[in-house]
Amino acid sequence: MDKDREYRDFIGEMIEASGKKDEFKGNGKPLPKDYMKRDVFQNFQKTAKDAGFLPPWLKLQKEISLLVHAAETESDIEAINKKIRKHNGMCPAPMQKRLVTLNNLEKAKEIW
Repeated sequence: MDKDREYRDFIGEMIEASGKKDEFKGNGKPLPKDYMKRDVFQNFQKTAKDAGFLPPWLKLQKEISLLVHAAETESDIEAINKKIRKHNGMCPAPMQKRLVTLNNLEKAKEIW
């Protein structure tokens, strides 16, 4: 490497020049070893999951599951299908579910 193109730590130089070098201490936890192996979105997903965050479509999915298991009438099925349509519009394509009928209610209970 050329001496003209040597690496310079500008931030470090500014801190030293300010006379406050010893005031900067690492206060946070060190990053996990696998942190740099994941991309930004994957790190966000892990952080959100660890914090207990659920996407709205997953909350709706849990609500639909409870309704499916309690359904008995055609009006129950209509309310469930309305929520399934909303769920399908919010979630990733592979997670979308079929509508429920009285005929396939028992199968839907297994799926949900």
